Amino acid sequence: MIHFVLHDAQDSVAVVVVEGVTAGTAMTGWIMDEDRTINVEARQDIPIGHKVALKDMAVGDTVLKYGIDMGKVVANIQQGQHAHVHNIKTKRW
Repeated sequence: MIHFVLHDAQDSVAVVVVEGVTAGTAMTGWIMDEDRTINVEARQDIPIGHKVALKDMAVGDTVLKYGIDMGKVVANIQQGQHAHVHNIKTKRW
């Protein structure tokens, strides 16, 4: 089962595509550009359509999604945690 998807292997977050991801879930992700899978354990509950961190990130780090800079980290994030507006902000303002 595919739990999350990402386009670029360099992405630091991916989108959860199934309901019911809870802390401790062993997730499989699909890297679309390379047609291969990776595994990440969820550290928190993550709603469908939200992002999961694929690596540890520190305050100030750039977040990549779909191979594009989509913001900066404003609170440290560990691999497998829910990545959303509480720990990522746009660089626009």
